[in-house]
Amino acid sequence: MNLLEFKDLLFKAGQEHGFTDMELAYEREEKFGCELYKGEIDSYDTSEVFGVAFRGVFNGKMGNSFSEKLDEESIQFLLENAKENSQIVEEENEEIFAGSESYEEGTFYSEPLREVSIPEKMNLLKEIEKYIYEYDERVTGTDYFQLSSAETERALLNSKGLSLQEKQNYLGLYVSVVVKQGDEIKNGAYSKFTKDFESLNPQEIAKQAVEEALSQLGAKSIDSKNYRVLLRHDAAGSLFNTFSPIFSAERTQKGESLLKDKVGEGIAVSTLTIVDDPTLKEGLLSRTFDSEGVATSKRVVVEEGKLVTLLHNQKTAKKEGVQSTGHGYKASYKGTLTVAPTNLFIQPSEKSFEELVASIEEGVLITDLSGLHSGANSVSGDFSVAASGFYIKNGKIETSVNQMTIAGNFFELLNQVEDFGSDLEFAMSFVAPGYIGSPSLIIKELAVTVE
Repeated sequence: MNLLEFKDLLFKAGQEHGFTDMELAYEREEKFGCELYKGEIDSYDTSEVFGVAFRGVFNGKMGNSFSEKLDEESIQFLLENAKENSQIVEEENEEIFAGSESYEEGTFYSEPLREVSIPEKMNLLKEIEKYIYEYDERVTGTDYFQLSSAETERALLNSKGLSLQEKQNYLGLYVSVVVKQGDEIKNGAYSKFTKDFESLNPQEIAKQAVEEALSQLGAKSIDSKNYRVLLRHDAAGSLFNTFSPIFSAERTQKGESLLKDKVGEGIAVSTLTIVDDPTLKEGLLSRTFDSEGVATSKRVVVEEGKLVTLLHNQKTAKKEGVQSTGHGYKASYKGTLTVAPTNLFIQPSEKSFEELVASIEEGVLITDLSGLHSGANSVSGDFSVAASGFYIKNGKIETSVNQMTIAGNFFELLNQVEDFGSDLEFAMSFVAPGYIGSPSLIIKELAVTVE
């Protein structure tokens, strides 16, 4: 039975059972992943997740249910479970959304990527590994070497006439190289998400990963004090990623963000602009409608330092008497509705990374942060995390630095950004939902403690 046939039978039976407004959400995800170790495939995995979620209003309350099958037995299962669920729901007045006036046109699905075979993906890893070992004799191995790809399809149909559907796919690559010099062992990583398989150059990927590792050798100690800090795009993105939930109206309404009642006020330097853009062709969370069926659109969240809007779903918007911004989000068809960004990023400038380095008389370049899951408090904004990086003197990178800890407050940091790079890069969030991006940022001052 196809999805539309299943929907028609489900909604007809739902009416007979006493449901009024009804909604059917469909989701299918295919995944592939493999890891390479010394020329051999170390692990290999393919999977497919499929399911539907039903929502319906029964006696004035919303009921929910889920199924992994599209057959007549599932129809009865969904309706009976939604009935039972509606009786224990405390909140009332939850509604099925009829639909937005219009939706952005666009596709975020790459047909050429779909045509890339599994052997081609494996061969890419083998090519990268070959160049890694050829690049420098100090390379001893890789401690993480993985390729993954995913294809998702989702649809949202309801009894009010809404019928939405779209597809998305991407490929991800993560390489971590280990080098050794004497008794010193360091590693360097390369990661990339893309829809363009042809853009992945094995030789260039190997070079970047190995050079990142080699640059860490010969680390020295520097004084522990407050420094002008250059957060490279990946470190800046990691920090922004961790604190991105502060822009959720759900968080402010729960008292879990200091941005409560700050819309319209300045929260950052006047040169800082933050944008959420669900229309990016390369965006991994690009979409034309959110998990409630609300149309998405490009939103300026912070403009020239002023908080323009928080991110809303239908529920949070209703509480504040505003319109949903199209950020209703479910992690899966079984997930609980929450609020999350799509492709959220800090607006870059036209300055190169080299120009940023040259502008610093004395400071620290941070290239990697670790421990953000435990060393950062998204409510207060405080963070104290381990960092890797380099000492900058007279506009030049002098030496790598022994293990550091940087500490500060994210809300204060927003007001201490002095300059921006042109090197905007995105990464998937592992702390909160979202595809989060940042260019390199110069911070006026952060506390740096060196071992």
